[in-house]
Formats: sequence, structure tokens, C-alpha cells
Amino acid sequence: MYRSRGVSPRKASLITSSTPQPAIGTRAKNSTQCSTRRLPDGDRDARWPVTRQGLGTRMFEDMGTMNTAYDTVLARVPPWTVWGQGTSRTRSMARIPRHSLRNALPYVNLQGCPTVVAPGGSRSSTPSRCRGRCALIRIADVESGSIAEELELQIGTRVVRINGEKVRDGIDLTFLLADPVLTLETVDPAGERTIFEVEREPGESMGIVPAPDAVRECANECVFCFIDGNPQGVRDSLWIRDDDFRLSFTYGSYVTLTNLGPRGLSRLVEQRLSPLYVSVHATDPEVRVRLLKNERAGLIMDQLRYLTDHGLEVHTQIVLCPEWNDGAHLDRTVRELFELGEGIRTLSVVPVGLTRFNINRPVRPLTAEECRTAIDQLEGVREQAKRERGYGWAYAADELFLASGRELPADPYYDDSSLLENGVGAVRHFLNDLDAAIMDLPRRPEGSRIRILTGTSMAPLLRKRAGALSEATGVPVDVTAVINEFYGESVTVAGLLGGRDLLAAVPDPRPGDLVLIPAETLNQDDLFIDSLPFSEFRAALEPAEVRPAYEITEALRRV
Repeated sequence: MYRSRGVSPRKASLITSSTPQPAIGTRAKNSTQCSTRRLPDGDRDARWPVTRQGLGTRMFEDMGTMNTAYDTVLARVPPWTVWGQGTSRTRSMARIPRHSLRNALPYVNLQGCPTVVAPGGSRSSTPSRCRGRCALIRIADVESGSIAEELELQIGTRVVRINGEKVRDGIDLTFLLADPVLTLETVDPAGERTIFEVEREPGESMGIVPAPDAVRECANECVFCFIDGNPQGVRDSLWIRDDDFRLSFTYGSYVTLTNLGPRGLSRLVEQRLSPLYVSVHATDPEVRVRLLKNERAGLIMDQLRYLTDHGLEVHTQIVLCPEWNDGAHLDRTVRELFELGEGIRTLSVVPVGLTRFNINRPVRPLTAEECRTAIDQLEGVREQAKRERGYGWAYAADELFLASGRELPADPYYDDSSLLENGVGAVRHFLNDLDAAIMDLPRRPEGSRIRILTGTSMAPLLRKRAGALSEATGVPVDVTAVINEFYGESVTVAGLLGGRDLLAAVPDPRPGDLVLIPAETLNQDDLFIDSLPFSEFRAALEPAEVRPAYEITEALRRV
């Protein structure tokens, strides 16, 4: 029988072992006390009671540990800004925004899952992601000088339980590590189980860096699914059909909630995972089931009501599909979401996006007139929200305004700009920054030229500013609207341009040319969406200089 040590002020737990082994010993690190025991296989199911009184938002006291450790992984991923337009779909699939508190969970796990991402193919040929078989945490790294290093935790060790509770994923790890008094059950790479008991100062990091979680796969068959419109040769990560509430919380990816039952919803409430980002599309159960092709889709109002009644906040989104969820259906969805109360923080409306590979779907693109109608439909609830809640609440996405042919609204339309990363106000923000900084740009060498490559929807807005850019820099400025042959001409956003399409837009590179490309066309491995490496792209455009840029003015200031 072993007695816990160093766990004051909690009452010590007792663990009975069929084959007692002596404790390895007690270590001390400043005010941290640790004790270690090894358990035989017969005690692998030993559990301890746990209390989490008053944890609340303290679950992220240990967040800084993971943020620091993942800086090396994410160092090449700048803050999520948009040159031209991004889409929420590509945002959730391809890039990792650097939020101050959202780097705790890495983005995808292809190593911890028994399957890999296979490029190409239909829905049936795409391999399934881990559905719980890999629900465990492995240590990917240990911070130098940390408690974890002192305990000699090895890379590859599994963290099985903390304070008697099973650790399912990185969010559980963060949540359970918030207690200053910890009992960790681990299994090292050799299969040996060990119990570590730790008492530390509140907020002191354990120094455990987890391996990425497996992604929870989408269970829907959405009629507008963008992934079904992917061409062969697209980056492997863009075949991942994620619908994971953990990514919603950590990165702001939109999820449908169709793969969450009562226990999953209870977990969201228990761990205060808020705000969440939910793709609603329609509140009419029949319409939503038709759109998502999932019978559980009709539960959305009950799910949202449960979350908001328990104090969670939700940002909602509608992908607008003509003759499916527009018109009267849109009016109903807007009204019913607003009536759920202040827990529904925002509603954004984006137009459906189709490629040349799924243009034969039963949905079609919106016309310019349909886009204008949808924008106008939001005005009534916006006025009501301003009166009752002090902000506009409902927003038309940048893509909807650009497709409508209308001018982008001014800053006040977007209130606190909290949805920039979801394509709401990002273009306005980009243009404002560009306009404010143009006159402070350095002069370029005589005889040189600036060539700006962007998507067809953003090009007209940049061409209006080409004259001012030329005047400020002293050289000609050409803005090229690049046709997206990779996905098809219906895809007009800058972030989905392939490297080969960008390359074809510069047939005559010459010395002195500075070619600016949208930085969001590259991932953290410097691959374009069509898998072309940036190194090959740059070599093909020699002797011109190529600069990926999130902000044009920032790129022009670089020496």
C-alpha cells in the first residue's frame, strides 16, 4: 500500500497494488514537491476521486507552456491576415492563425492516427480519421528546467490519467493540469506505468508539450462541400474533413455539432469551451437536414439553446445557397438565432463557393442580385441589435459584398472587427491599412517595377490604388488579376490561387521586377495549394525578386 506524499492541502489518496514496489523517491524543485510510484499492470484501472472547485477559466493557467513549445512549429505562421480574400473553409483546413491563447492545441495529427491523409478521390475513398481509438495524449517534448524534466518524463510517454480522470486530448490535459496538486498516471514507451504526485505553486507550468490531437472527422454529406471540389494535386491537408469542436474553440473553425451527443455538449459546458463557432446554415430542421444530409442536423436549435442557457457564447455562420436556405428561410434563421439571446454573439452570412469540380452539384452560385438581396435582409436585425445590444450582430461577409458589386461598408459596419479571420471585414481592414501607409513607402530604384498578383475579386480594388503606390515608390505598379485555372474561374479569392497559375501570370520576368504574391497562398511548409514548392516558384521567376506578403506596404518596406 502506498501513501501519497506532498499533496497537501488535499487529503492523501490510497492506492492498493497487488505487487507492491518501493517508491522511487521524492524530489523537490523550489516549492514543488514530487513523488513517484510505479504500478504493475494489475493496477492500470486504479482511480482517484477528484474535485475541481472554482476552476472556471483557470483551465488555461498552464496554457503558456504549450504556446512556448509550439513557437518553433508555428514560427513561420504569421498573424492571420487576408490579402484579398480567404475563405472560412480554407482557413480551417490549411492555415494556423497565431492567437494569443489558441496555439495550445496543434492543428492536425497524422502521426497519432492509424490512417494518413490520402490526396484525391471521392468522399468514399478518403480514409477515415481516428474516431476515438487514438484518444490519448503522448508527450512530444519536455520544457527545459520544468517539472516534467525533473520527473524525467520521456518523449513518447502517454499521459493516461490526471487526478483519476482519463486524459482524452489536449483540452483535457490543459483543463486537468490547472490544479496545483496533481496525480499523473503515465505509460512510458517501454510500457511501464508510473504514478507521479506533484504539489506546485498555482500557475507553475508542468512543462509537458503534447503531441497533436487526432482530428475529429465530419460526418455530414453537405451539398455544398468545398472539399468535394478539390482538384487532384491539392495539398494533402486540404483533404481533411474536420468537424472538431476543439478546433472551433482553439482556432475559430466553424463546426456543425452533428457529431456531438449529450455527453459532448456537457463537456463543452463543463470545461467552459467558449466562444464556439458553429455553422448553422438554417434553423428549420428539414432545411438543415437537406443541406447537411445528416438526420442529426435538425437538432441545431436544441443544441444552441443548451449551450447558451449554460453560459457559453457562440458565433454562428450561414453558407447561403440559392433556392435552399435563402429568402424566407434566411429570414427565419436570422430571427430565430437572434431570439436565442445574447449568447449568440454574431451571425455572418457567406455565399456558397463552388469549383469547376463540383459545379454540377444541386446548388449553384448566387447571382449579384441575390447577394444584394441577402445583404438587405440583414439590415432589419442589425438595426434591432444596435438598439438592444449596442452592436450590429449580423454581418455580410466580404465575399458577399464583392460578389454583389456594392462598395464595401466603412469600419463602423464591422463593430469590433472580431470576425476578421472569418472573412468579415478583412478586406476593409486591409485596404484601410494600405491607404494609411502608402505615402510613407520608400522609393524604389529607377528602372524597377512592382507587380502585384491577386485574385480576380480583389484586383479592381487594388488597381484603384496602383496610381498612389506608383507615385509613392517612384516606379510603375502593375496589378494582375490571376485566373484560377486550378479550381476554376468561379473561385476568385486570392488565398486559393495555385503556384502554377501565379507563375503563368508573369510570362516576362526581368531584372528589377519585384513580384508580390499573397502570403496566404503558402502554407507553413512553403507549399502552394497545388503542392508547388515556393523555392521552385521563385527560381522560375528569376531574375525577378519574389516576396510573399500579407501587407503590401510591409513587403515594400523590406530591404
